[in-house]
Amino acid sequence: MKTPKEMPPFDPKAFLSKVNGGQFVLEFESDQIIYSQGDVSDSVFYLHTGKAKVVVLSEQGKEAVIAILGPCAFFGEGCLVGQKRRLATVTTMTECKVAKILIADIVSVIHKEPAFAELFIAHLLHRNVRVEEDLVDQLFNSSEKRLARILLLLANFGKESPPEPILAKISQETLAEMVGTTRSRVSFFMNKFRQLGFIDYNGHIEVRPALLNVILHEKPQIGPADEAHVRDGDI
Repeated sequence: MKTPKEMPPFDPKAFLSKVNGGQFVLEFESDQIIYSQGDVSDSVFYLHTGKAKVVVLSEQGKEAVIAILGPCAFFGEGCLVGQKRRLATVTTMTECKVAKILIADIVSVIHKEPAFAELFIAHLLHRNVRVEEDLVDQLFNSSEKRLARILLLLANFGKESPPEPILAKISQETLAEMVGTTRSRVSFFMNKFRQLGFIDYNGHIEVRPALLNVILHEKPQIGPADEAHVRDGDI
């Protein structure tokens, strides 16, 4: 008598890549909105490929970029703890492939599949650590050091996956919003980093490992520089 074939082990990445019931796989061009602040919060998203930014708009109309999302990131998970409306807008920075999973579907797979639950919990723990690191960064580090850290994070340095030294086009206004400083300060520091050989940019930013010097040493030295003579401009 033939025994039934064993089911293959559950693959969270394969699950996230399929369209099935409450799951959808969506593709976006650059500069498209995935969801907007105030939208109904009824699903969790998973970014397969590409980069996206999370932006919050205040009642006074001021925008702040609070996160940059890369591949393998979940977002919109606030719906799982009763969040009725989105608290931020998520916009693509490059072409993106995104999985959308309705609440009932993701709750079911979390309960039934330990491998998926482990992946999702790891994401939440990583997000919590990142929030704590961002808070410490804002409270204690200079704007120069905060900018260096953001560039290194965007380039994937210090993560398990290989670094991506070539960044998607990102404006100095966006970097200034993430750092919590002015565009002129970002322009000054970007030119300083370039003169030191820490970065290069010509239509895109290339981040080099030497930029870690800014994190390890608060004041990397450079020849005489006058901030007033540094031009503003997009990267």
